[in-house]
Amino acid sequence: MSHKNFVIIGGSKGIGHAIVQRLTQLNHRVIVISRSLDQLESNPLIEYIQKDITKDELSPSELPDVIDGLIYCPGSIVLKPFKSLSEEQFSEDFAINCLGAVKSIKASLNGLKKSESHPSIVLFSTVAVSQGMPFHASIAAAKGAVEGLTKSLAAEFGPTIRVNCIAPSLTDTPLASKILSSPEKIQAAEQKHPLKSIGNADDLAGMAVFLLSQDAKWISGQILHVDGGMSTLRS
Repeated sequence: MSHKNFVIIGGSKGIGHAIVQRLTQLNHRVIVISRSLDQLESNPLIEYIQKDITKDELSPSELPDVIDGLIYCPGSIVLKPFKSLSEEQFSEDFAINCLGAVKSIKASLNGLKKSESHPSIVLFSTVAVSQGMPFHASIAAAKGAVEGLTKSLAAEFGPTIRVNCIAPSLTDTPLASKILSSPEKIQAAEQKHPLKSIGNADDLAGMAVFLLSQDAKWISGQILHVDGGMSTLRS
């Protein structure tokens, strides 16, 4: 990729941070918008904006005039029986996973339209949307909306802007730390996957950076399952 401008929402930890590292290694300029900036290194290629995208306004004037790619990484993992999930929890998960993406896309849209290099939007879903897993009702509902948003916007924004979504399975990131809090839990999670391993942030960052690149210029409206085989294979 030639040097470009990328906006990453939620780039301070986990998958978002891994994407930041990959893009800066390629000498791209990255604007990171995140609630916390404590884990991010000083780098002249990175501009930091501390903001909670679900609560704070995001103005197009805060972003580059030309944007070559937008990546929306924030997510949530709330696993409870349906009877224990409140309407407020559903609303909160929807705000984090879907409405935050909507707000980010609206703020970035004019900048993306000015890019002359197949601009790309990358969103994140979960394997639980396609598989139907117990205790995932709230997050699966929110991420299901993200998948619908992906396809709708890919149709609407084409041929200028590509829109794709990555759907991981359980990934070893800070967000999943409670689920993977012991060697026994990690091993149990690994055994549920056909590849007998769980993903890490760099596995997902590699796919995201590919979708941002010219190598993916003919890919849009897709839900890419990077999930250790969970969505299609049976052990």
